[in-house]
Amino acid sequence: MPKRFRLTRRFPCAMTEDAYRRLKRFAGSSGLDESEALSFLFENFDSVTHEENLTARLRLFIAELDARKK
Repeated sequence: MPKRFRLTRRFPCAMTEDAYRRLKRFAGSSGLDESEALSFLFENFDSVTHEENLTARLRLFIAELDARKK
């Protein structure tokens, strides 16, 4: 029997315009709304990320973060 899909947590979330556009594009192409798409990504985080690529991308993001905030 499949797990029931319930949105039980809400949290204020801020994201960049690029991230939001990418989320909307992913949600639209997969037939989900944004909340469902985020739930899918985080429930399946280990299987939808490549650990080496994730580590490298995270390092780059962190290195650029201060400059992007200005």
